[in-house]
Amino acid sequence: MSILQPPLQTSLRMLKLSGMLETLDARLAQARAGDLGHLEFLQVLCEDEISRRDTAAMNRRIRRARFEQQSTLEGFDFTAAPKLPAAAIRDLAALRWLGAGESVVLYGPVGVGKTHIAQALGHLAIRSGADVRFTKTSHLLADLAGGHADNTLERRIREYARIPVLILDDFAMRELTPTHADDLYELITERATLGGSMILTSNRQPSDWYPLFPNPVVAESLLDRLINTSHQIFMNGPSYRPNKRPKSAVPTGNSTARDDQR
Repeated sequence: MSILQPPLQTSLRMLKLSGMLETLDARLAQARAGDLGHLEFLQVLCEDEISRRDTAAMNRRIRRARFEQQSTLEGFDFTAAPKLPAAAIRDLAALRWLGAGESVVLYGPVGVGKTHIAQALGHLAIRSGADVRFTKTSHLLADLAGGHADNTLERRIREYARIPVLILDDFAMRELTPTHADDLYELITERATLGGSMILTSNRQPSDWYPLFPNPVVAESLLDRLINTSHQIFMNGPSYRPNKRPKSAVPTGNSTARDDQR
């Protein structure tokens, strides 16, 4: 049973100090046991509130990031992919590229873990206090295309441009239309002005991106600006995806019989 009096509980809620409310009983017990002096008691209560607010803010940033899954660098099995440049990837975890307003390009074959690492770096950026947005490149281009239809293109570009870390998954998958190329140019130019960072994953190496743009001038201007300020990591090796798949259940006699009929 809580030892707090209802008026105090109400006051803490009104002041939005639920972090203190949640731990006050335990802190009072510590104080009564002589483990905390008056100032220490107040200090740990403030730290409890700060911790709660930091956690709540981080959870909000994670929701806004719209990750496909909660991937972390700690959760990546480097032993399953010994050819990956683990040292270079761990160096990116220091987030020096974020502080410098630089970008990261992760490229290599399908299934080697590029999307996992991209989201893991985004998760680290969130822990450092940055806002992040994850999206498939095709979804971004479709969203910007919608801006042409309802005259909100400039607003949509500004929204994407203001995000400190924008993760574009599956970049340079196919040839771009002139409109898509122009939209990307406007977005990346605006982001360069604001100093934001990007993380791109691609199955193609950056030098192969240029022919995908219908206008060579746009390609040179956009990609040179992006590539020259990026850390490029070639991720090679066997597919990482089988290691994440659930093991197949042992088939029963009936299911085996059904499979034989297919």
